[in-house]
Amino acid sequence: MSTATAIYTASATASGEGRNGHVASSDGVLDFDLAVPKEMGGPGGALTNPEQLFAAGYAACFHSALKAVARIEKQTLTDSAVVADVSFVGGEGGPQLAVALHVEIPGLEHAVAQDLVEKAHQMCPYSRATRGNIDVTLSVDAG
Repeated sequence: MSTATAIYTASATASGEGRNGHVASSDGVLDFDLAVPKEMGGPGGALTNPEQLFAAGYAACFHSALKAVARIEKQTLTDSAVVADVSFVGGEGGPQLAVALHVEIPGLEHAVAQDLVEKAHQMCPYSRATRGNIDVTLSVDAG
């Protein structure tokens, strides 16, 4: 375990029936019910699920890392975006997650954009936390 001092700690509580339960953050900003997607045998509907929450967090974190790397590299990003596709997959050891990060960087040469994405992947806390644990693939749409 790290001996670093926490700068910020997020706290959330899950209750009820797990994936068909309820989640709430300690500050009350997040407070909603969850539903297992239809594709996984659940009711689906207009409720979120853990994979969507992870995808949103990873996309936002990776985009922040990308912006930070661009500032360091003296590159201007306009209308960049990160789409995180989080898949729930079966495996020999049981269910696992896989992530595909699709990074859109209009206005930059592909090689420059690819370099920024690779560096962001090294900087992003989500990428560092998942490295060696789950498959994460990167794709870059630039130009």
